[in-house]
Amino acid sequence: MIDKVVKRKLTFMKNRILVIDDDVDMCILLSRFLDRNGYEVDMSYSGEDGIEKFKQGKFDIVICDYRLGDLEGKDVLTEIKAHNPTTIVLIITGYSDIKIALDIIKLGAYDYITKPLIPTEVLNVLKSALSKDASLKVDNAGVLKKDNNTIIIEDGEFLIGKSKASVELFRQIEIVANTDYSLILYGESGTGKKVTAKEIHNKSRRKKNTFITIDCGNLSKKLSEQDLFKYIEMANGGTLFLDEVSGLPADLQLSLLKVIKDRKYKKPGASVDTSIDIRFIVSSHENLQEVYQQGKFLEELYHIFNEFSVHIPSLRDRKEDIVLFSNFFLQKTSTELGKKVTGFEKGIQEMFYNYIWPGNLRELRNVVRRAVLLCVDNVVTIETLPQEIVFMNEQLQSYELSGEHKKMEAQVPLSKDFNLKEMTAKAEYDAIMKVLRDVNFNKTKAAEILNVDRKTLYNKIRTYQNTITGIE
Repeated sequence: MIDKVVKRKLTFMKNRILVIDDDVDMCILLSRFLDRNGYEVDMSYSGEDGIEKFKQGKFDIVICDYRLGDLEGKDVLTEIKAHNPTTIVLIITGYSDIKIALDIIKLGAYDYITKPLIPTEVLNVLKSALSKDASLKVDNAGVLKKDNNTIIIEDGEFLIGKSKASVELFRQIEIVANTDYSLILYGESGTGKKVTAKEIHNKSRRKKNTFITIDCGNLSKKLSEQDLFKYIEMANGGTLFLDEVSGLPADLQLSLLKVIKDRKYKKPGASVDTSIDIRFIVSSHENLQEVYQQGKFLEELYHIFNEFSVHIPSLRDRKEDIVLFSNFFLQKTSTELGKKVTGFEKGIQEMFYNYIWPGNLRELRNVVRRAVLLCVDNVVTIETLPQEIVFMNEQLQSYELSGEHKKMEAQVPLSKDFNLKEMTAKAEYDAIMKVLRDVNFNKTKAAEILNVDRKTLYNKIRTYQNTITGIE
């Protein structure tokens, strides 16, 4: 009786794996091997059947061949991730398809396994995947955490990043956090400079004391020295974060410099000085060295802050993390709104990956929040996305096929109706698209190069698409 109970408990604890492969022999052999090594395995011989079986059952891992008879591995991956973003998906691929497999990983697959399958390699990948999955946990604030590689999401919240840029960011945070160095955080708008500063504070010996933020970029001109000293007093013993510090008025720069150098200040009406023990962290989207060289910032203050500097990468420099970020925002927003939105419609994650994200993580968060709010089903649809993301995806797809399009144009003579106005418009359209491709479809940079404002650029592209013969 006891043996039966133990056996039942062991069966219950088995990890469930779904193997999807149109090679029946391979599917059976892999299934038997995994079963002998303590896994509970189910099989499917087509992509469509595999997706349906996955939706009906509860599986920890899906092992899917990239080349199926009815679907490709990326199609299966997209459907599975849309249904359950946390499922581990492994792709089986031939050596010649490794580049394709790497692209699949960018869309959310955990790893790939190359043919011919080596039993020990399969087991090692499975153990690694399950080990990392087991380390996922949610803290009391509802923040997803895993391992030691952490990447900034939004105020007070962190999520693992697996990209090289994210890992390097965390490594630098770990290095500098437990020192008292003043430091400068560089990064574009929306990359998470404030949250990086907060994480550094939380990892320091000052973590039990206050973390105070002054948004220098939005300071009122009426902010007085007395107001500045109030912030300093509040931050005493902790950390004072000066966001976009180059916006600090010149007179307050002088007052702050004196306080930092003296490590004390005198309250209005007080007879004695008040000592301060504050760590200073500042941020800027501009190079502060260039700013002081332009006479807009005190050089001595710059050198005081520049004991250490950290560059926070843009979202386009850590695209491998976009699926992870978007799924996190989806789950969090769905919970906040009391909805049951479980994933994204097929193709959306790829659109996110191809988009340039000028607003970085803040923009991604807002896009997902808006989409979940507008969502009327259990998955986010393309209709809920901002027009700029849909439009850029259409342009990218169009120009990926432009090689064939140009071949066809060369073979087909211009029609009698193709007049000079249309030819001029097409030439301008082609010039605009060339610049857009050169700057990775960053419309702001393209507008600067073309010497037009962003709205004009957008309107021109849309107008030309509807006007020029042969352009869809």
